[in-house]
Amino acid sequence: MKTKLTMSSMKNVRVVSVAVVFGAFVACDLAFAQPPIRITLEQAIQMALRHNHTLQAARTTIQQNQAAEITANLRPNPTFFTDWEYLPIFPHPPGQSESAYLQDSTEGDLGLSYLIERGNKRARRLEAAKGITAVSRAQVTDNERGLAFQVGSLFINVQLAESTLELAQTDLKSFQQTVDISEIQFKDGSLSENDYLKIKIQLLQFETDVQQALLNKAQSLSDLRQQLGYESVPADYDVAGEFEYKPLLVTLPDLQAKALQNRPDLRAAVLGVAAANSQYALAKANGKQDPTLSANYSHVNGLNAVTWSFSIPLAIFDRNQGNIAQSRIAIRQAEEQQKATSGQALTDVKDAYEGLQEGAKIAQLFRSSYLDVAQKSRDISEYAYRRGALALLDFLDAERTYRATQLAYRQAVAAYLTSLEQLRQAVGTRDLP
Repeated sequence: MKTKLTMSSMKNVRVVSVAVVFGAFVACDLAFAQPPIRITLEQAIQMALRHNHTLQAARTTIQQNQAAEITANLRPNPTFFTDWEYLPIFPHPPGQSESAYLQDSTEGDLGLSYLIERGNKRARRLEAAKGITAVSRAQVTDNERGLAFQVGSLFINVQLAESTLELAQTDLKSFQQTVDISEIQFKDGSLSENDYLKIKIQLLQFETDVQQALLNKAQSLSDLRQQLGYESVPADYDVAGEFEYKPLLVTLPDLQAKALQNRPDLRAAVLGVAAANSQYALAKANGKQDPTLSANYSHVNGLNAVTWSFSIPLAIFDRNQGNIAQSRIAIRQAEEQQKATSGQALTDVKDAYEGLQEGAKIAQLFRSSYLDVAQKSRDISEYAYRRGALALLDFLDAERTYRATQLAYRQAVAAYLTSLEQLRQAVGTRDLP
């Protein structure tokens, strides 16, 4: 049985086909329309530790020093020497063949020499090189500590910008309602044109606050992206995490004790003392003179002979006295640096702890009453103004006070969280109670 397609059925088929294709495109768009990537603070720090280019460059110093260990552990190369003397410039004398002349009238030498290191120099070189590698490894770890603080501070800046933007948008929406009501009152004749214009001009400040907050957020995200490794996150990424004050119960002695255990710069200073002692041992080993043994085979005037020789510098003047004295003083320098670093670690913890306590007190002041007072004052002023029981200037003043209080609280939270990051940096670990 054959089926005939009418013109109307063909049109229906075309419509269905177009709808299917359009639906497929929409489905693809929805599939590829992924929301922006949101990262937490700890994720941001881990990304920075993996992808930050400055840190990656610093890590190559470890590999360079490890390569220097290979060089330090190498033995001296033997020396091979040879010569052939008294070769004729002009033809050989008459009556003597060329081969006979080379056999009876020339001299050839073939020899090998080797420098024997005394004083366990190779082991001392390797120990000194490993000491330098250990110091550089601790210094790179200290760079990681500093990078974590930078990422934390920039992350908090982004959170502050987002919170400020949210506040500005909420205030703009609320004040826009006030402007709309004032416009109705002006048209009804219950509000003077001068008061209405003052309110409308005040709207500009709210719109400016929103635009400034948008700019701050964009710049903060850009600065954070640079520390994370520019290619590691897309341009439209965002941050996630709580931006609020949470009390931290810690004691200064516990924090200082933890800093002495965890600070990588203090570990680098301790390793610096060990490295300085290794350099001193190497300097003393280099003061010992190294002999050279040589063996030589000679062919002279048709005769074959073997010669050996022994040579050693006489340590009469140069016994490496200067380097030994310098490395001995370097030990004292490293010990003083270790003491200074230890004191600096305790000072950093003390300063960060005091900053955290002060930031906590300020945040608690806002949360205890001032935020509620500012909110209540603005609500009462707005209610009274809309009913004609409050002057325009008093209402605008209450509005400015509320905005200033809310902004100051957000800045106090950001200062507290930054102090917390500074305390983590001072202690040398992110694992705080």
